[in-house]
Amino acid sequence: MGLIARQAEAAGIPTLSMSSARDITAAVRPPRATFLDWPLGHTSGRPQQPELNAAVMRATLAAFEAEAAATPGTIVDLGVPWAGDDDWKDRVMRPRPSNDSSTRTVDERIARSSTPQYQTAADATIAAARHAGQDCLVCAGIDY
Repeated sequence: MGLIARQAEAAGIPTLSMSSARDITAAVRPPRATFLDWPLGHTSGRPQQPELNAAVMRATLAAFEAEAAATPGTIVDLGVPWAGDDDWKDRVMRPRPSNDSSTRTVDERIARSSTPQYQTAADATIAAARHAGQDCLVCAGIDY
């Protein structure tokens, strides 16, 4: 979304991204963003907690207006904890245990790269053809 936000900003439309993945957001460098150290997929809070969801949205909109978010690439940490401690990270961010009886774990995550990743070779071929002339209205001017 940060790449799209940069293009919208270039067209004169102010944007603010919400993120729970600081490293990805920092790499993409949206014009401005808010960050919550929460599980992916829960950027605006827990399900069925409308008061929390509204508070997150109010804090995000306040950051949009704040001087702190005026500098491009700024990530404003909203500082709202997901839980009383960080134990939840052990459940959602650690590699799963392997099936053998040893203490080793299997890390099946794909290493991050600045090179675009595609699900199939056909997708990569199509993307290369469409971007060869920089004719994509969304991606024109974006440095791959």
